[in-house]
Amino acid sequence: MCLILFAYNAHPGYRLIMAANRDEFHDRPASPLDFWEDHPQILAGRDLRQSGTWMGVTRDGKIAAITNYREPGNQNPAAPSRGQLISDFLSGSNGAGTYVNKIKETADRFNGFNLLIGDLSALYYYSNRGGPPAVVERGVHGLSNRLLNTPWPKISTGRQRLAAIIDSNKDVQSEKLVALLQRQERPPDDQLPETGVGYAKEKMLSPIFISSPEYGTRCSTILTIDKNRHLTMMEITWKPGRSTPVQQYKKIFSFTIEDRHRGNQV
Repeated sequence: MCLILFAYNAHPGYRLIMAANRDEFHDRPASPLDFWEDHPQILAGRDLRQSGTWMGVTRDGKIAAITNYREPGNQNPAAPSRGQLISDFLSGSNGAGTYVNKIKETADRFNGFNLLIGDLSALYYYSNRGGPPAVVERGVHGLSNRLLNTPWPKISTGRQRLAAIIDSNKDVQSEKLVALLQRQERPPDDQLPETGVGYAKEKMLSPIFISSPEYGTRCSTILTIDKNRHLTMMEITWKPGRSTPVQQYKKIFSFTIEDRHRGNQV
């Protein structure tokens, strides 16, 4: 993912509300959201080049998502895929707290990343370009290609709009979250971040929804987990290279999170 807006324990009916855009080169192959044949407990899209993923969940309530940390000129082409961090967590037996503290020992092997991982007990944030792993506090948060809640315009605006959506709706409507993820306003030049990619690219990357011929928002994902452990995950794949978002297809999955200790649903 390149933009993750999420509300954690900030709504009376939901543990988690997440709205995220995956931005990627259009020619990088990927499969859409589905349960994996080789790991049937994992629900996620899949990068077909490295076999990892950018965001996923499991039937017993694990969740994980990742963004790249933008630092041009400091990329190791031989580094392992960052999507591996997500798939390893979702397919493994470790809980979120154990896993995040384990990977920090070898995190310098990877190019820069921001990682959100959690389960029903807690949600954690960790970046190998920031401090140690931290428990995410209750509230509305935003993550792009710097550290958590860095006040880039699309993060600040996205957090405000997400907060307004959850404050005004008892039942959060996915249509409003998708509309938020489709916004293409670009900030004034004096508000653009300076990340070393040059003015033209900063401008192109600045909206919530990115559109360009070669690179842009490939899919949008809405994830909700309510207080009754009911999980719904929706992914919309967008037709590539369009100046405005045009839906290619949509997939929705919904289930009650399993109790992994008792082996049944609760």
